[in-house]
Parts: sequence; C-alpha cells; structure tokens
Amino acid sequence: MRLISLSSLIFAAVCAVTPPVAADPSPVVVELYTSQGCSSCPPADELLQRLAQREDVLALAYHVDYWDYIGWRDIFADPAHTDRQRGYAHVGERNMIYTPQMIIMGREDVVGADAMQLAEAMENYLGHKPRAKLSVALDGRTLTVSLPQLPDGVAEDLRVQLVQYMPMRRVDIKRGELAGHSIDYANVVERHQVLADWDGAAPLELSVTLAEDLPAAVLVQEWPYGPILAAARVE
Repeated sequence: MRLISLSSLIFAAVCAVTPPVAADPSPVVVELYTSQGCSSCPPADELLQRLAQREDVLALAYHVDYWDYIGWRDIFADPAHTDRQRGYAHVGERNMIYTPQMIIMGREDVVGADAMQLAEAMENYLGHKPRAKLSVALDGRTLTVSLPQLPDGVAEDLRVQLVQYMPMRRVDIKRGELAGHSIDYANVVERHQVLADWDGAAPLELSVTLAEDLPAAVLVQEWPYGPILAAARVE
C-alpha cells in the first residue's frame, strides 16, 4: 500500500454518520491495528483521530510490533496487541494479519484507511442498545463495574476487560519507511487488562484500582475474540 492523503470529503463520510434514536446506546468500539513502521498507516491514524472526537464512538489504537524489524521500533507497540489481532484473525478464519486494519465491535474488519467502508460498517451499530447493561463508576482511582444478569438467561463465555489509553501523542519518526515524519496518534492503548470472565447467568459486580491516571473504558466481549456486547467510558 502507498502513503496517501484522504480528502476532507472522505473524512466527512465517517464523521457525518448519524445514529438512530435508541435508549441507552453503547459507543461503537473501533479498534485500529497500526504501526509507526507502516507507510500506509498514517491515513488510518488520522481517521482514528476524527473518530476519537465522537461521543458515540470508542476509538482505540493498538500498535503492533511486527513491523519493528524494518528500521523503526514503534514506541507504543506491544506483543499482546499483535496477539489480540491474531486472535481476531483466527476466529474469523482469516489467514493473515495486516496494518492498518480496523475491527468494529469485534465483528467486522475493514482496511483501516477505507473511510467509506468503515462508515458503512459503523451504520450497523451506531445508536443500537447494548446486549448487556453495563454500568461503571469511578471514585478516585477505584473503578466499580456492574452487570446485571443477561435478560435472556442463557449462559455465555464473556470477558470483561479494562482498557486505558493515551488521548494524544506526537512521535518524530527517525528511521524506517516513515523517516522524517512527525505523526500524531490518538487514543493509544497503554494497558489492556482482563477484569473477569463471566457467563451472564448471575449479576457481576467488581472493583479495581486504576494503575495509571489515564482515560479508561470497559468492554464486555464474547470470548474468545467475539462480538462486543457493551462498552462504557470511565468518566
């Protein structure tokens, strides 16, 4: 893929997607798998910045490590992010992983710089009521997470996860395919932690102390690497 610039018209296609009216909507979780060593990633990184400005979208950047060998070590990369991307590929029966890739609500994947395809995928989830009624509350650095029994009463394999992220960082890239570029990165995932495995058959309430003073969010996801049932920002 070549390094390209996306037009403002294409960005507007994503930013102008309007959700239908629904009670207690959950933000649409968009995971971007990206790397500072990937020459085709900057348009997707910029697109994620636009998404990060929307209240109805939870945009998360997972930096992977498999491009580090070509001359620049991504300072945000984590092998666990690569493992998460591989997990999605395995469950989705895809035989490869790549950057930039976006995963929407744990269900659909699109090329990360394809704004039109992303807009179409997001329309399926914006404004929809979550399958799980997730509540979060923050007191100092103590986070409380509450989930009532799932309404259908069917036990499922679910994973409750905490994500903490840096809202914005600028990096001066000195080597590799993007040498000489200064790039802004939004909502860079710094910590992804499993809080509990839950079957939904009984209510769940737990508390955890946040290790860092960073924005956070909680995800409830079918496991392994299935659809995201609910998400909530920690505010």
